[in-house]
Amino acid sequence: MTTIIAALCAALAVWTWTGPNPATTRLSRLTSPHTTTPWPRLPLRARRSSRTQAWQTASIELCQSLSAELAAGRTPGEALARAISTVDFPDPDALRPLIAAARDGGDVPAALTAVAPAQGGEGLRRLAACWEVSVTVGAGLSGLVDRVGSTLRAAQAHRQDVSAQLAGPRTTARMLAALPALGLLMAGSLGMHPLDFLFGSLPGLACLTAGIALDACGLWWTHHLATKAEQSPS
Repeated sequence: MTTIIAALCAALAVWTWTGPNPATTRLSRLTSPHTTTPWPRLPLRARRSSRTQAWQTASIELCQSLSAELAAGRTPGEALARAISTVDFPDPDALRPLIAAARDGGDVPAALTAVAPAQGGEGLRRLAACWEVSVTVGAGLSGLVDRVGSTLRAAQAHRQDVSAQLAGPRTTARMLAALPALGLLMAGSLGMHPLDFLFGSLPGLACLTAGIALDACGLWWTHHLATKAEQSPS
């Protein structure tokens, strides 16, 4: 029985060590937008992160398309409506009020702000500010949109670079978290019966509980620090 449990611990350690890295997965999803994982199968945190990244990418594409339409000589409202139709947004139905405002001469900045999600909608809110400045001051909208697009692309490149740099520390933290399981396997192979102590005595249960709690806290803290680094502004 002890050998079986030790083997299971070893298998769990190997999976933790060699399993897919979240940062690498997100980076791959960013660079390959057509290869996506169905959201219902992902954890809630992963779905939110994927949706945020989809909105950020769509905002960049919207700025590029809008700039091209404006350069072609179309009016701002017509250019925005056509640009929206060429971008694959995560929630196209939410943009209907924006399209209507662009075609009918409505309040486009307010519509942009209204449709922008709380997470990932920074590009749309910046575009709304540019539109407001263009209408109020008379500044060239095309130049402002180009600047917003360049800023968003730089921010996305920064996030990708940070995610790639954090892949190593995250893998190291997961490897360190798996070392206790490898230690149990080694002790079991030497005939020390560590599981009998851990599960068969009160001090052993106390050590096991404390070890698991500290291991989990270490993984959580590493993930917390890496997430903060990814979300820091460029």
